[in-house]
Amino acid sequence: MGYVLEARGIGKRFVGVQALDGVSFGLRPGAVHAVVGENGAGKSTLMKILSGVYQADEGEILLDGKVVNFADPRAAEGAGIAIIHQELNLVSALSVAENIFLGREPTRFGFVDRRKLEQDAGALLDRLGHSLDLRRSVESLKVSDQQVVEIAKALSLNAHVIIMDEPTTALARDDVDRLFGIIRTLVGAGASVVYISHKMDELFRIADEFTVLRDGKMIGHRVASETTANDLVRMMVGRDVSYERKDIDARTDDELLRVENLSSHEIDATGRRRLTNISFSLRSGEVLGVAGLMGAGRTELLESLFGVRKTTNETRIALHGKPLRIVDPRAAIKAGIAFVSEDRKAQGLVLDMNVGNNITLARLKRFTRFGIVQKRREGEAAEEYIRQLSIKTPDAHAAAINLSGGNQQKVVLAKWLLTSPKVLLLDEPTKGIDVKGKTEIYRLIEELAATGLGIVLVSSELTELLALSDRILVLHEGAIAGSLERREATEERIMELATIRDEETRAVA
Repeated sequence: MGYVLEARGIGKRFVGVQALDGVSFGLRPGAVHAVVGENGAGKSTLMKILSGVYQADEGEILLDGKVVNFADPRAAEGAGIAIIHQELNLVSALSVAENIFLGREPTRFGFVDRRKLEQDAGALLDRLGHSLDLRRSVESLKVSDQQVVEIAKALSLNAHVIIMDEPTTALARDDVDRLFGIIRTLVGAGASVVYISHKMDELFRIADEFTVLRDGKMIGHRVASETTANDLVRMMVGRDVSYERKDIDARTDDELLRVENLSSHEIDATGRRRLTNISFSLRSGEVLGVAGLMGAGRTELLESLFGVRKTTNETRIALHGKPLRIVDPRAAIKAGIAFVSEDRKAQGLVLDMNVGNNITLARLKRFTRFGIVQKRREGEAAEEYIRQLSIKTPDAHAAAINLSGGNQQKVVLAKWLLTSPKVLLLDEPTKGIDVKGKTEIYRLIEELAATGLGIVLVSSELTELLALSDRILVLHEGAIAGSLERREATEERIMELATIRDEETRAVA
């Protein structure tokens, strides 16, 4: 069987960097082909060349066996190639139908024919087995529905090659299942899909074939049915990379944090509090996992503990038995609570600032005397954490924006560890990080817990929670649906609790 889309010997250079070096790739008709590799391996660069964002310096691209040259994304779209980026390319204020046909709206007598616009948009959504309010603004949709709009938009371009770059990063498990159903529908109708992800479990659920890149070179091609996760990781990294948590419980009998009757001040559109009567304890050295579907209140819980969100007067929080009044993040930091937020680029780092300045940002006062920052002391502290956390950076003066996702996350961790926290709140700490970076973060979490730090870990990846947690709280619609010790926690049990009926949730809470 031939290829619907093929790249031969693709090379691409940027200033001082060989991003791709002789890379070849072939997408078969009706297949889901995953392109995998660590951050910086060249995956996104290759996809941008295939979709007309960049032009290759060497090599050629063939579409249905014919050599093509795409001057820009519009030319690629015209040839039937569409790319859906991790950060969706939608106009938030426009409706579902308007986004699907943006710039190509059907007209009648010089005006937009809204009846036909919505009729055509509805037909595309029907092809995907999905229904949405066509007049609803996309900003009011959840991420998984916005993604459906992007896919419908690709279909409206008559795309028969669809490139998906990290499509499940912000999706809950049930939304991932729905996306995979849509992908299978597309493939069944004759489309071909290029799929990029760091999540091994997802890759083996959806992909037919793999192409592995490392350092801008093609390492190999594999058929999914004949490949294991360890095979892929070995090809991606060049050696075996695995994480096996030591079967040692670092928890002590020392209760570090106690939370009683935590309820959020906010009321959602249904009249329900975001969080209701959350009570739990955290011991020194414990990794407490927090699971739940998207919208269950996981991030809201961490933000409430850190003072980002207001709680009701009935909420009680104590650290080492001492009552705390956490009215804002400054009070939380002073009490010994640190928060690594989900979006490290927007909330964890100042990307244009250098690594050293990012590390010392939360404790700058420590290095200030008479209002003047003591640069030498500040630099020494930053260098110490760069060594301790094995942050791969030329030096402390390198811009944070130039680091890989895993090393950026280590900088965020270093920033908070410099505050000498007693409790560390982690929200999706490995989001968008490749397999090698994940393993390093896992080991770091284990090492921090061994020092007596109490850790509350939110993750959408159940395998991650099961690997790292001593105990797992499961949330459902802002309430605790259950608590599982490590020995009894399984993916099936977590999902049972995460989808518990409302009356059962109230009984547990």
